[in-house]
Formats: sequence, C-alpha cells, structure tokens
Amino acid sequence: MIQILIADDHAIIRDGLRKIISLVTDMRVIDEAVDGEDVLRKLRKQSVDVLLLDMSMPGRSGIALIQQIRAQNAGLPILILSMYRETQYAVQAIRAGATGYLTKNAASNQLIQGIRKVAQGGTFVSSLIAEKLIRQLQHPEADLPHTRLSAREFQIFQMLVDGLGINEIAHALNLSNKTVSTHKANVLQKMDIASTAGLVHYAIRHGLINEGYDGT
Repeated sequence: MIQILIADDHAIIRDGLRKIISLVTDMRVIDEAVDGEDVLRKLRKQSVDVLLLDMSMPGRSGIALIQQIRAQNAGLPILILSMYRETQYAVQAIRAGATGYLTKNAASNQLIQGIRKVAQGGTFVSSLIAEKLIRQLQHPEADLPHTRLSAREFQIFQMLVDGLGINEIAHALNLSNKTVSTHKANVLQKMDIASTAGLVHYAIRHGLINEGYDGT
C-alpha cells in the first residue's frame, strides 16, 4: 500500500486528489498539509511513501521547501503538483530534490502513473513537460538569460513576476530584506534587465508566467 501525504493550500484540490486516489486499491491518502510548515511538521510525526507537493503555497514553499524536505527526508519521493507549465520550473524543482513534476491540468491517469513511478524509485514528468523538454533538446534555443539563474535566483525571479514585493518575498522565504534585494540585483544583472516591470515583460514573452495566475 502506497501511503501518501497531500500538501496543497486549496481544499478543493486536496479533495479532488483524494477522490482520484481513492479509486486505486494500492494507494491511500493518510494525511493532508496546507502550507510548508505543516508539511515539515507532519513529516516529522509520520512516515509516508510519497509526498504530493504543491509548488506554490503560503509561507515557505517552492525550491526552498523542496530543499528542506530533501535535507530532512533523504529518501522520500516528492511528486510536485504545479500550475506552472514552463520546463524551467520542472528542471529547477528536480535539481532541488523533487523526484517528479506534474502539471495540475494533467489527466488523472498521469497522477496515478506518477505516484507509482516515484514510489518505485523512478522519476516522472507529465507528458506536456516531457514533450517540451524533447523539443528544446531537438531545437536548442540560444542561452536564454533566465537559464543562467541559480535555483534561489530563479525562485525570487518567479516571485517578483508574480507580483510579490521585497518584504513579502523575505517573509515567505525566511530571508532578510537585504538578502532578497541582493538576489534581485543579481537577477537583474544576469538577465540584463533594468526593472521588475522588465522582468514581467520578459516572463510574459517567454511563457514564464502561469496563465490566469491571480497572485494567491
């Protein structure tokens, strides 16, 4: 029996995942978490076989949360559930320690396939992401500026273009305002862009902003 912890801040998503998983006889959802701290707390209290982790939750989330979970739970399979369909997000998540990446618009059978694959020690990416990665390998683009960013810089870039300010980012990532400002300056320098507005325009042009994102 594959025992699963679902981590997502939206109850409707958690309920939907539970219903899909309940149709499978060899899987069981044993608990839910609503934010990063809740995930860490529940992982300390119990053993699970697979963590289904939303990429964007209140408080500690994203790359930083994946890295912390991996540091504390070295062998835990982490299957990311994300609204972001750009391959860069998947690459950064897997580099941080995730073992799979699934977009939230993927079919339910892909969810089940993904859970089974990571539970068995494999790596899984949704078909949409896999197709994009293959196309990029077949037709490599020039060295795009955002690919030069470190995992932390890319995370802050992502939060900036999603509309978060320095104070909000610092609070979410448990960093000082000065550290976030330094990372922002490095992002702007590496990408040769002058302002946050320029980052937003770049993100739109390269499909790095999720369609319909409302900042919550």
